[in-house]
Amino acid sequence: MDGQYPRRKRRRHGLPNWRIVRYADDFAIMVHGSADDAAALQDEVASVLAPLGLRLSPAKTRIVHIEDGFDFLGFRIRRRRKRGSDKWYVYAFIATRPIRSVKDKIRALTRRTSQADPRDVLIRLNQIMRGWANYFRHAVAKHTFRMLRSFLWHRVIMWLKTMHRWSWKDVRNRLLGPHGSWLPITADGIELINLARTPVITRYRYRGDTIPSPWPTA
Repeated sequence: MDGQYPRRKRRRHGLPNWRIVRYADDFAIMVHGSADDAAALQDEVASVLAPLGLRLSPAKTRIVHIEDGFDFLGFRIRRRRKRGSDKWYVYAFIATRPIRSVKDKIRALTRRTSQADPRDVLIRLNQIMRGWANYFRHAVAKHTFRMLRSFLWHRVIMWLKTMHRWSWKDVRNRLLGPHGSWLPITADGIELINLARTPVITRYRYRGDTIPSPWPTA
C-alpha cells in the first residue's frame, strides 16, 4: 500500500486500506474499511506475530470506530466535529489514566501530615509536572493544564496551611499581590510551576508517510 495510486486502486475495487503507527512494541492500525475488514486484519497480524513468539494482548487489543476513540501511549485519539463548524477532525486528547496517575503523585507529595522540606517538595513537583507537560503538550491540552494547575495549587496551599497552621487570612496576606492577583508559591527561591504557561505546540506538521517500514515487503 505504498503510494497513493495503489491505495486509490484498492478503494475503487472495494478493498480496504490500512496504515500502521508503531512506537516500540505498541502499535495502532487505522483501517479504511468495515469492522469485518479490521477483524480480518487482526487475525493476519496475530499470524505474523506468532512465529516471533509474540501475541496480541487481549486486554489491550480492541476494534473501535474512530468516532468512539481509543487510547494510545497515554493519548485519547478521536474524531470529533470542530466546535462552531460542520467540519470533522481527528484530535489527540490526554487520556484519563495519565491524568489520574499524575494526580496521585501530587497527592502523595502533598499529604497534610507531611513534614518534608517545602523546597524539596516544590523541586520534585516541578520535575514531575514539567516532564508530564512536555510529553502531553502535543495534545489538545490547554483545558487539562489549567485544571491541573488549579489542582496542584490547592494541594500545595492546603499542605502549607496545615504545616504552618495558617488561616486563609494568612494565605492571602502572603500570596495576594498589590493588585489582587495571586503571587506564585515559592520556597527558598524555588517557584511552583505554572502549567498554563506551557508553550503551545503546532500539531500535525508532518504526516510521516515517508518513514520506511522496518519489515521487508513481498
